[in-house]
Amino acid sequence: MLRYLSAGETHGPALTVLLDGVPAGLPLVAADHVDPWLRRRQAGYGRGQRMLIEQDHATFRGGVRAGRTTGGPLSIEILNRDWANWQDVMGAEPGNEPRKRALTQPRPGHADLAGGVKYHHKDLRDVLERASARETASRVAAGAVSLRLLEELSVAACARVVSLGGVDCDGGMRWDRLADLDGSPLRTFDQSAEERIIDLIDSAKENGDTLGGVVEARFKGVPIGLGSVMQWDRKLDGKLAQAVMSVHSVKGVEIGDGWRASGLPGSQVHDAITGGAERYGRASNRAGGLEGGMTNGEELVVRAAVKPIATLMKPLPTVDVLTHEPADAARERSDVTAVPAASIVVLAMAALTLADAFVDKFGGDTLGELRERLAAHRAYAAEF
Repeated sequence: MLRYLSAGETHGPALTVLLDGVPAGLPLVAADHVDPWLRRRQAGYGRGQRMLIEQDHATFRGGVRAGRTTGGPLSIEILNRDWANWQDVMGAEPGNEPRKRALTQPRPGHADLAGGVKYHHKDLRDVLERASARETASRVAAGAVSLRLLEELSVAACARVVSLGGVDCDGGMRWDRLADLDGSPLRTFDQSAEERIIDLIDSAKENGDTLGGVVEARFKGVPIGLGSVMQWDRKLDGKLAQAVMSVHSVKGVEIGDGWRASGLPGSQVHDAITGGAERYGRASNRAGGLEGGMTNGEELVVRAAVKPIATLMKPLPTVDVLTHEPADAARERSDVTAVPAASIVVLAMAALTLADAFVDKFGGDTLGELRERLAAHRAYAAEF
């Protein structure tokens, strides 16, 4: 089982990642396999000033030796460059409790108020520092390791934006054009929609507003039979939904056609099974590669609805938790939209879940054992 934990605050010294269960023998270099994904998370039109400060870089503190995983827990550190400006506020030493930069006006749509009540914090900074989307850098680092493992198992992955600000920009999936996504300011294949969406982002910025959208994580080369039909908590679609819903600002998850399928008759929803030289295939992939909680061999397609960021430059009304008087919500440095970045985070969480499903089904303490068992399974499935 792959187990992921993170620690650290948005303005603290660093973010720390622990990833346990990575098989031994996986070729892994931070600069080649983790940092590129961290850069993708920081990219995209509509990002704020924090992205100009942080230049994220992963450092392995355990679990990797001479460019290969050892089988031990993988420890990753990502330094926060902005820590230099916040040491007097965020220091861990006793007595370091200055009132400056305290936050007492909770933001609607954020964790501020609920977290303040739950943990008895009147300075809501003790909530927002952990609830901040800065934490997603940790997820992307762990997800990058999972993507590296999936790559060694011949599984390809893609993260893209299919809608932003209410404008569709799907453009159809193109595995032969993955490099184009890194060159797109919106991480979309549909260049015809980019100018219109960029205008919407500019307009939202002028109005002190924010925009959401829909992102997609997709995997090709996934074998039949990951997940389980036997118990509710082993169903892979349920695990994926939980993992993706845990991402900041995600308010909905669908597999395949999801919500659209609910309004159609079954004849237009289910994927006919085909045969022939390839044994089993599908005439379509409306199920998104999952049936009965298990992968069916088709592309795995997960989409997530990302709400607009809760921090507004023209804030909504709130109530100060110290005075209990009406106030404007606090304003923290923020983005106009982080939808392109959210696609990377959603991919990371889906990859973590999928890699865990591989380890769960095929086991093995080493990459070699995992490969051998996967190859035997693929051969069996081809002859079934």
